[in-house]
Amino acid sequence: MNNKTKHTELIKTEAKRLGFLSCGVSKAEFLEDEAPRLEAWLQKNMHGEMKYMENHFDKRLDPTLLVEGSKSVVSLLLNYYPSDIQYEDSYKLSKYAFGTDYHFVIKEKLKELLLIIQQEIGEVHGRAFVDSAPVLDKAWAAKSGLGWIGKNSNLLTQQVGSFYFIAELIIDLELEYDTPVTDHCGTCTACIDACPTEAITEPYVVDGSKCISYFTIELKENIPSEFKGKFDDWMFGCDICQDVCPWNRFSKSHNEPLFNPHPELLAMTKKDWEEITEDTFKKIFKKSAVKRTKFSGLKRNIQFLKD
Repeated sequence: MNNKTKHTELIKTEAKRLGFLSCGVSKAEFLEDEAPRLEAWLQKNMHGEMKYMENHFDKRLDPTLLVEGSKSVVSLLLNYYPSDIQYEDSYKLSKYAFGTDYHFVIKEKLKELLLIIQQEIGEVHGRAFVDSAPVLDKAWAAKSGLGWIGKNSNLLTQQVGSFYFIAELIIDLELEYDTPVTDHCGTCTACIDACPTEAITEPYVVDGSKCISYFTIELKENIPSEFKGKFDDWMFGCDICQDVCPWNRFSKSHNEPLFNPHPELLAMTKKDWEEITEDTFKKIFKKSAVKRTKFSGLKRNIQFLKD
């Protein structure tokens, strides 16, 4: 067995031990196919107020500009599908935000993985990325054979659906590279048909500025009144296009204790949410990704749903 194979196997074995769902590897190089797509998406202003999407265009497409001398992009998936869901009479929260903020959870796992690589292989330099730098996570995961980009623009995997986080280690070590898998969306249009704000403008293209997740998390101004009654009770994020995807029939519950929700969260009714105080918000969402929208943002979203 040559070194490349040995090193790749070590990384994939350790990734599994750390609780990752799967791990794939790509050559760190310019994402040629993604460049025109990203450019067209930005030109059509589909990123809305997410102006940060316009920054670092070259870095988004070329990992060697992010990590000097990088040779490989190691893509990892971490399951977050919960075993329990919210009370029926409730304003809805995207499942990924039930527990501790994934940035912290995954960052720790990635740091440990990088440390193991350095201990076992030697001087390897790299950086861990969890949705916090200009990295096209889904494109790298697809290139690494972990799934295909579906019509809702999420990464889909046959055995496990799409309820998982994507993260990367970009390192200056040559490894065995995986190959992409084929698209299995077929003629299905479940996600397109189900989106209440018609954010999926055509197969594989999502207008981010029309997405419920965008309105409830990213948008800092008032939500446009033309979307009244179209949010299906989502107050933070939205899972509709994932919930209706046939591949998510295969989703299994995660086994990461940090992703378990605060005991009070699942039992809260609409009335409870409408009366939520800042203290309760701080208690329930102490280490949660929901803090991103702040107490005032969540109150705004609830008011928009209620009116």
